[in-house]
Amino acid sequence: MERYFESRISRRHAHGRLMMTKRANTNCEPPDPANTVTDRLNTLLNGSGPGFILQLCPNAQYLIQEPIFFTFPDQEISTLGYPTGEDRATLVVNGPVANGQGHTTAVDGTCPNCSGVKLRNIQIDGTRRGAPPTLGGGNIEMGGPNSGQLIEYVRSFDPRSWSCLHIAEGPLTCNNVTVQNNDIGPCGSDAFQEWADGISLACRNSVVRNNMIEGPTDGGIVVFGSPGSKIYNNTIWVVNQTLLGGINMVDYDPFQGDYTDTVVQDNTILGGFSTDAPEPSEKLGNNPSHAIIKIGIAVGPRTWFGDRYGSNVSRSGTVTGNTFSGAFSYAMALTSAQNFTIQSNTLVGNTSFIGARGPNCSDTDTVPTPAPFLLDTNTTSLLSIQTGFEIVRDGDSLTCVLPPNGGDFWPFGTNPSNTTEPSGAPTPRTPPRHKHVSGGGIAGIVIGVVLCLIGLIVAGWLLRRWMLKRRQAQKPLNISRPLPSKF
Repeated sequence: MERYFESRISRRHAHGRLMMTKRANTNCEPPDPANTVTDRLNTLLNGSGPGFILQLCPNAQYLIQEPIFFTFPDQEISTLGYPTGEDRATLVVNGPVANGQGHTTAVDGTCPNCSGVKLRNIQIDGTRRGAPPTLGGGNIEMGGPNSGQLIEYVRSFDPRSWSCLHIAEGPLTCNNVTVQNNDIGPCGSDAFQEWADGISLACRNSVVRNNMIEGPTDGGIVVFGSPGSKIYNNTIWVVNQTLLGGINMVDYDPFQGDYTDTVVQDNTILGGFSTDAPEPSEKLGNNPSHAIIKIGIAVGPRTWFGDRYGSNVSRSGTVTGNTFSGAFSYAMALTSAQNFTIQSNTLVGNTSFIGARGPNCSDTDTVPTPAPFLLDTNTTSLLSIQTGFEIVRDGDSLTCVLPPNGGDFWPFGTNPSNTTEPSGAPTPRTPPRHKHVSGGGIAGIVIGVVLCLIGLIVAGWLLRRWMLKRRQAQKPLNISRPLPSKF
């Protein structure tokens, strides 16, 4: 399946240290010597048969030069003891890259004999480090002509290519993959055509749930049809980069727009937040990174690709119970769709809808004013849709909009990267903006200062009286107290 490149590296990660660690446990395969580790891991998987568990060592980094390949059913790659934090083993994509091609994938589970394989409790560092995208697969390539695979408690970030995690369709026979409890991102750059997805799903009857997806730049979760799949209870948010789409149901290929029984439900999508320190009654502030989500949930190929797919549509999916907070251009946009159910999706907390025509917008397209819910009635039909959608006559290519270049347009709020401060990014706070103080206010301040000084004088006099009385009361006691012993 062809995918265009879409990816900006997170500045929060300092995982560029390619450390060499010693074997932590005799029950795990060590990372040293590094010059043989790729061959050793692949030899173990290739020579051990079905059900083999390849256990990596906690707190170890494995500098791999090419993908690690599952080769038999029900094999597993995991960290010894199944930790869920930073002590998970890390596979570091470390092979050569030249002329835009090279090593991009850490783990590949797409072999014709890979049903039931499991990738669990490890970390994948794609090591793009701000470079241009490299042609190739995602950090993790799973799916293919298989069923029953599992990816859980995996952290995947900074892919060299187009996705942090790709579940491929194979010959449209991929079935029943579970992707759960993973922490994904950041993925890609928000520079033009350097984007990357968080999770890219193209597999039937699959489950994507309870994942935390931070800082993707193309799609947080891209659903390539994937008939019968359930995508629920995921959280997607931006920090210091703009995301094109939170959850995308826009790709016509490879299932020819078939979203039958595909349900996107109860997900939380958080756009950009102000990084200013709010003052009383303020709801909006600045975001120096200008981070927004352009479309929270996008439905229909024209939303994304304009007229590239002509009159083709996305059909028969369900989008219900999702929540949006923060700064977007559009929380939901619906075009070129048929027989969709869109119900009970809501805005929570502080929101703003911002953006304007960018240089990549087509001269022939009318770019709608940013709004919560957008519906193109010219290209949609047979919908069961909630109230509150704004009707437009042209909803094509909405990702061409750009956020404002600064200004107080971002709402105050929090996301999982920063749960204690009123901010959308873990960046230093700007000082509070000074307000004009009226004459009455100045007089009040002067009176308050005078009263405070009088109170301090009185308190000092009372404290001095109390100390003098206490000293007089202690004198007889001090005279009669025996001298301390030396022993």
